Amino acid sequence: MKKNKLRILPSLGNRLLTTFNIALFAVSLFVNNNVVAQKKSVSPKFTNFVYTGEDQIYKNQPLKSDEFYTPILQGCYPDPSITRKGDDYYLVTSSFAMFPGVPIFHSTDLVNWKQIGHVLDRTSQLKVATSGISAGIYAPAITYNKNNETFYMITTQITAGMGNMVVKTKDPMKGWSDPYSLKFQGIDPSLFFDEDGKGYVVHNDAPDQGKELYSGHRVIKIWEYDVEKDQVIAGTAKIIVDGGIDLSKNPIWIEAPHIYKKNGLYYLMCAEGGTGDNHSEVIFVSDNVKGPYIPAANNPILSQRHLPNGRRDKVDWAGHADLVEGPKGQYYGVFLGVRPNEKDRMNIGRETFILPVDWSGKFPVFENGLLPLAAKLKMPKGVVNKTGTDGFFPNGNFTFTDDFTSSKLDYRWIGLRGPREDFIKTAKKGLEIKPFNTNIKEIKATSTLFYRQQHNIFSATVTMSYKPNSENDFAGITCLQSETFNYVFGITKKGKNNYLVLERTERGKSKIIASQEINVGKPIKLQVSAKGDNYSFSYAEDDGEFKNLGGVVSGDILSTNVAGGFTGTLIGLYATSGNDIKP
Repeated sequence: MKKNKLRILPSLGNRLLTTFNIALFAVSLFVNNNVVAQKKSVSPKFTNFVYTGEDQIYKNQPLKSDEFYTPILQGCYPDPSITRKGDDYYLVTSSFAMFPGVPIFHSTDLVNWKQIGHVLDRTSQLKVATSGISAGIYAPAITYNKNNETFYMITTQITAGMGNMVVKTKDPMKGWSDPYSLKFQGIDPSLFFDEDGKGYVVHNDAPDQGKELYSGHRVIKIWEYDVEKDQVIAGTAKIIVDGGIDLSKNPIWIEAPHIYKKNGLYYLMCAEGGTGDNHSEVIFVSDNVKGPYIPAANNPILSQRHLPNGRRDKVDWAGHADLVEGPKGQYYGVFLGVRPNEKDRMNIGRETFILPVDWSGKFPVFENGLLPLAAKLKMPKGVVNKTGTDGFFPNGNFTFTDDFTSSKLDYRWIGLRGPREDFIKTAKKGLEIKPFNTNIKEIKATSTLFYRQQHNIFSATVTMSYKPNSENDFAGITCLQSETFNYVFGITKKGKNNYLVLERTERGKSKIIASQEINVGKPIKLQVSAKGDNYSFSYAEDDGEFKNLGGVVSGDILSTNVAGGFTGTLIGLYATSGNDIKP
């Protein structure tokens, strides 16, 4: 096709050129003004963060020299999976839209755990930039393949069209590969490698089309896995569990499957009942990896659903487990559970617990897994409890402090939907947060550094230096269950004056609880504390006494009971140049 040439008369060309220059000048002025505006945006500095947990159960039950506490990972560390290579144990948990994703822990004794990083620590692996907080990464499963001396982490990434995926490494201490996309639907995949080198994937899926019998009806499928191509083998899918241990009783949400081999038999362990009040762990057996799988007569092998609701020091929702052979042939199981507050609300989120497992008979059984779960366990012989020292993860009641002067940020600090490095800078004077033009109510990456709430009774305090330049500027702390359920407590500007503001957001609707004019000439201490369902936000000026703002407020919106979703409360150090709070 012949193209028409544009022919411009000289006079018209001059006018167009003049118009173009004017437009170019206007664009340049606009860009320069914006650059100036960006330069004027203020970055708050945070120092001296102190988190202290004081749950009564740990005061009432101090440890003896041969005991340790469970949960071993307090706070939002759900859906644990564990594997072993020699004397090294590795454990991972779900992370949803948190960035980096899939925290990974290492232990040599199953008592003392040290976080060694995150499996998904870069944007080529984790694509949650536009993900709701409870989407993202679901139920990672970690497996060591002795046949090729490789670790695998398989998971479902509910975002950006990622779906089911696997990453791998020879050494979990040295990072993981980019994802291999897997061609199957469903969630909660897990890998099993047999002695002959063959690999298999098991996962939760919907029943075949037209065969769904009731709401919550799910199946467990198995695929052969091509170890060379890191892909399931087309045409090998087979349903090995339909519904659960007894389809006639309409069981719901059979999921989180794992296959183990012992004494020549294949064991399939799954969660059943959904991750709530009806949660449980069940076991099946077969003499063939592809089944048929027969349920044990004594199922469930772990659950708290049958116990009285008002029991003391309640742990609930136990399930979603994984097994590992520990020292001297003693098996252990890690699983999720919750520790509700006095109003039976789950603000902390689902945590990682551990129990010894008796596998002296045909089927494994969690020791005391059907009794009210205790806070303390006996340590394996010869183990010394080092938790909370030398970099080992603390549990029970503890204090965590951070002055942000280290060049390497503690792994417990996380971002949401994007890398922390995009908005933070640590130095001798503390942590500086470069504010994004987004706020925590948006499903976007936010300039917020989060620490998990790990106790029902706690306080978190930080010192902040900040002088907002406009009403668009805001910095302070937040308690966040999701983008639509949260508290925000901090400083913004109105006219020529600065204000300290407490805002509550419920179901996406925000309300200012209290505000007052504040002097920003000196650093201010901000604090959130909770006694169960009662939360308080306070401040202190010039190292004076703390003063409450807004009275005692309900933690209801920080619970999964009210907010829904799968996460626990996150305590954030927050800054934005897209503030919408108007005192």
